[in-house]
Amino acid sequence: MPAQPTEQTTPTTPSRPLKLVVTGGAGYVGSVCAARLVEAGHDVTVVDDLSTGHADAVPEGARFVEGDAAEVSQTLLADGFDGVLHFAAKSLVGESMQDPGKYWHGNVLTSLRLLDAMRAHGTPRLVFSSTAATYGEPDVAPIPESAPTQPTNTYGATKLAIDHAIGTYARAHGLAAVSLRYFNVAGAHGRFGERHTTETHLIPIVLQVATGERGQVQIYGEDYPTDDGTAVRDYIHVTDLADAHLLALDHARAGEHRIYNLGNGTGFSVRQVIEACREVTGHPIPAAVGGRRAGDPAVLVAASDRAREELGWKPERTDLRDIVADAWRFTQDRRGTAAS
Repeated sequence: MPAQPTEQTTPTTPSRPLKLVVTGGAGYVGSVCAARLVEAGHDVTVVDDLSTGHADAVPEGARFVEGDAAEVSQTLLADGFDGVLHFAAKSLVGESMQDPGKYWHGNVLTSLRLLDAMRAHGTPRLVFSSTAATYGEPDVAPIPESAPTQPTNTYGATKLAIDHAIGTYARAHGLAAVSLRYFNVAGAHGRFGERHTTETHLIPIVLQVATGERGQVQIYGEDYPTDDGTAVRDYIHVTDLADAHLLALDHARAGEHRIYNLGNGTGFSVRQVIEACREVTGHPIPAAVGGRRAGDPAVLVAASDRAREELGWKPERTDLRDIVADAWRFTQDRRGTAAS
């Protein structure tokens, strides 16, 4: 029997609504965050060039401006905003290694231009979508924010470079900034969910087998030093992730740049993910085992103690089966909409 929908509460109404820009707000995480901001009573403007986002993912109640974040921000921020949540980025690891210039220009230069526009127009707060890829292949688990940052791909290197830039702008210009380093984001929030043209994330790939879009799922390596031999990752529900952004806005302090890991703190293996997808979908989901991929660590799990202690954040949707059920429900709804 399919799992019941996970409960989705409305964020606490702020003491005063903030006027906010959400770059990349038509993408997966950006759209969920924009929706939660609107639900919480904030005034939201989404900026997205729709290169990977979807216009119908902009939540009702938000203003939408189509265009490049760096270009639009030069004039848009002149209208006076309380903050920016910056999600717009190139994010395919493989592509970042094949075409690094696209990532240095698209991620780093875009972010620098956004920072300059914020400074020019006096926009005081920034919450930045960073990544666990900044850590590379750490030899400790769970991974704290104090772990060495040694990214192994261009994508992670560009995100780390932006983190460094934000820190210097905060110290020099009084910016109140928070970087949130995500681990594996999954699940869906109502009609907002994951739909990438090029899919690289495990849960939607496994669900594509259940929908018939793939014949089987590939397991890369079963000889890791883990309980079942497959790699272990930390999966965080996208709604919990979005709620951390609302808390980060409240806790950002002028002249400071704070960095927080966001994850469940619990790891699930590739085989556990596949089994959860089988249970939720009722599909056998055939799997084939191949060799390890170069650079895949055995275990990547977040230590999110700092976010819990300083932001008061706690993930509420931690059961893997519930996370998969929300993703599956979104997938089925999208397929039903496409067929009608």
